[in-house]
Amino acid sequence: MTNENPVAILDFCGMACPAPLVGAKRVIDDIDPGQTLVLISDCPGTADDLAAWAKVTGNALVHTEQGDGGKTRFTLRKGGGPKQQVNLTLDIRGVSCPGPILEAKKLLDTMQPGEILLLISNCPGTPGDVRAWAKGGSINLVAAVDSGRGGHEFYLKKN
Repeated sequence: MTNENPVAILDFCGMACPAPLVGAKRVIDDIDPGQTLVLISDCPGTADDLAAWAKVTGNALVHTEQGDGGKTRFTLRKGGGPKQQVNLTLDIRGVSCPGPILEAKKLLDTMQPGEILLLISNCPGTPGDVRAWAKGGSINLVAAVDSGRGGHEFYLKKN
């Protein structure tokens, strides 16, 4: 779960796509840049819809959390707020865990405090590994974005 306080929580369980996406768009159009909303859906197509929509609109799908009964909780942030400057990008799709974390750590060790590494991975274990790593205090997880089709983007700031 992210530490953000959403301005709205939308429950679209029982509604098929594209209803969740349309509902999110209506609300996100009325909130300020940088604010978040939470959308709950049990439609299996919602994840891909939101990821594709976020990329085209400049909004961000910052967190996805699986719940009970096939429900998924999506946290969306309205774009237009402060952008994160990325100092290095590590696209390591196709590499299994613990490879993404090990390679990201090697790169972060060469970076200056405050610099940001964008880690891109499609290993299903990476989200949990990154969150556990961030709890250790050596890095700050600035944002985690589900990029659709099992892909994840992690913005990691060296402390």
